[in-house]
Amino acid sequence: MSSAPLAIPNPTRDRMAAGDVALGMNVRLGHNGDIARIAKATGHDFIFIDMQHSLFATETVGHIAQAALGCGISPMVRVRTPEDPNVPLLLDNGVTGIIFPDVETAEDARRAVNAAKFAPVGTRSVCGGYPYFNYAPTPLTQTIPAMNAATLVVCMIETMKGLQNVEEIAAVDGVDVVHVGANDLLTSMGKPGQFGDPEIMAAIERVIDVAKAHGRYSGFGGDRNVERQVSLIRRGARFVTTQTDIGFLMAEANRVTGSLRTALAAKAA
Repeated sequence: MSSAPLAIPNPTRDRMAAGDVALGMNVRLGHNGDIARIAKATGHDFIFIDMQHSLFATETVGHIAQAALGCGISPMVRVRTPEDPNVPLLLDNGVTGIIFPDVETAEDARRAVNAAKFAPVGTRSVCGGYPYFNYAPTPLTQTIPAMNAATLVVCMIETMKGLQNVEEIAAVDGVDVVHVGANDLLTSMGKPGQFGDPEIMAAIERVIDVAKAHGRYSGFGGDRNVERQVSLIRRGARFVTTQTDIGFLMAEANRVTGSLRTALAAKAA
């Protein structure tokens, strides 16, 4: 009797495959594994470690990824470009998904897939002793398909050019998620910060429909309005970021200090 194929848990992939929405916390401030446990405890399925806009050393990201794997949350990293040379290094050391910004063409998407997936899907280089298998010697015939299945390739649509080419991007074999970066796309539209504008809403809805037609998952981030988030999730978005760790900290800090000052002012009156 043959043994069952290896499988690497990926809560984000599993949640989306079940037809549910996976929620992620953008990580810019947290620089140790505690942030993964906090994200898990607050109902998130993945952390979105932002190496594009924040100062993270690759070793730090590796430690956060190890903590995330240990507590059952998907460690995902936004790199700098589709050509970022750190992609295979991050994946070799515990990361289970790469978020590629500024994907504008099918060729960009193919470069992303090549960097993140092993043959026959991509061209990622192999090594031995992967953390997903506790560094135990494991045949590549088993590890390669398991890691390809567990590794999510997320292509971000952040420009009008990317939106124009979204059909071709979604059609690239190996792309798992097509994700709208609302902040940058609005800026590309000449409407920075105008969340809820009909043009951006139509763009996100189009990406949702295109992704579904090609058998991909869709997502969006940047717009923190819960009502709009719910509407787009009901429309079919399955990969959604809730807020940054900085945003959560600021919101709660403002709530507490505001409540204290309001209470003190009322008592003084």
